[in-house]
Amino acid sequence: MKPDLIDRVEHACQDLLAAGQPVTFAEVSDRVGTGRATLYRRPELRSLIEEHRRHDRDPRTLTGLATQIEHLYATLEGLAAKVRRYEEQLRHLSRRK
Repeated sequence: MKPDLIDRVEHACQDLLAAGQPVTFAEVSDRVGTGRATLYRRPELRSLIEEHRRHDRDPRTLTGLATQIEHLYATLEGLAAKVRRYEEQLRHLSRRK
């Protein structure tokens, strides 16, 4: 995934919060210029948006903490999959030499 897309999603969420508007997948999709399906399918993007959606909730409750852990885990799993894919590409390239 393009790092630029992560940055654009982050900025869109921050802009919505600063304007006092709710952070929704539809609004972020419109501001970023990508489909909602992309935002839902990419674990790191979905976690980022959902984290901003919970901005006004109290994260110190057990439910809030459990939700944060769940989303951090989903983000970590997405990043781990990406690292595994890059490692496989590197192994494949090193075998070619």
